[in-house]
Amino acid sequence: MIDHLVYATPSLDVVDQLGIPVSPGGPHPGRGTRNVLADLGGGAYLEVIGPDPDQPAQPGPFGTHSSPRLVAWAVRVTDIDQAVAAARDRGHEPGPIHSMSRERPDGVLLTWRLTVPAPGVLPFLIDWGTTPHPSGDAVHGSRLVSFHITHPDPSSVHKGLLALGEDIAVVPGEPGLVARIRTPQGEVTLR
Repeated sequence: MIDHLVYATPSLDVVDQLGIPVSPGGPHPGRGTRNVLADLGGGAYLEVIGPDPDQPAQPGPFGTHSSPRLVAWAVRVTDIDQAVAAARDRGHEPGPIHSMSRERPDGVLLTWRLTVPAPGVLPFLIDWGTTPHPSGDAVHGSRLVSFHITHPDPSSVHKGLLALGEDIAVVPGEPGLVARIRTPQGEVTLR
């Protein structure tokens, strides 16, 4: 199940140009980033992430981008330790598990565990445990219409997806992610 899509930006100032209504998320302490969020329906959300001017820049899995782009996506699991073990048993290495947290603008502390996103088009895994899911307090009104992966070797991507228990369309092309989102103002495509 798609948990969220990650759209990295060189500055959160570009959010107004997206055409997608967003609400404040918050800073990622020690990571040098902050985010804004949009509920996409069905328990999924869009995370727009960019540098946090109140923190020193840090290297991270989402990197620094000179232009906004869809850089990652997450699959929600309820037992990340078991999900990682199962993926490894099926021949896919989802990466090490890390714990993270951030405080919402209303003071609620969110905590989660995730695998560190590897470069490429395969998802990372995320387990929210008992913390409130970010889609619940993100601005509503947008919907994920479609999501697919592009890659020059679709069969290799399918192997990784199957190991993770996911079935997402993969079409030939340069490595990338493509999401179509319906907003109150019309449809937006993120790449």
